[in-house]
Amino acid sequence: MQKISRFILRVYGLIINDYQEVLISDEFQLGMRMTKFPGGGMHLGEGTVDCLKREAIEEFGQTVEVLGHFYTTDYFQNTRFFPDGQLISIYYFARFTEPIKFKISGKAFDFEKDENGQQSFRWIKIKELDVEKFTFPIDKKVAEMLKNKYDSHHK
Repeated sequence: MQKISRFILRVYGLIINDYQEVLISDEFQLGMRMTKFPGGGMHLGEGTVDCLKREAIEEFGQTVEVLGHFYTTDYFQNTRFFPDGQLISIYYFARFTEPIKFKISGKAFDFEKDENGQQSFRWIKIKELDVEKFTFPIDKKVAEMLKNKYDSHHK
């Protein structure tokens, strides 16, 4: 194992609509397709909530309100793209402050070609989340946790 020399901090939003669906992002970045929760990397000098609000503007073109913390990585996770980095991901519940103004797709990877920066969004019913469809290990864990939370509150 390579020596770990830095932390990589990422912040994500769990945006749930009135139909008990969560917003998922399908992206082409760093030469690969990925399915994940919306969000991204925190900048130096930025707080976690401010990071999520900035990411919302960048990804959706609109603002979100952060409602509360859901999960922070509580185990060691190497980063896939930076072998010397330890990944810490923070997940918040969030909601849009106004009606959605961007396209919601009914299918995964709804963009014309795989080019870096391509992104599409879709709603998935929480009870139907397929953990294996998520690309990254922490997102898989969070998807499972979200399903369990939903199941225990909606029986």
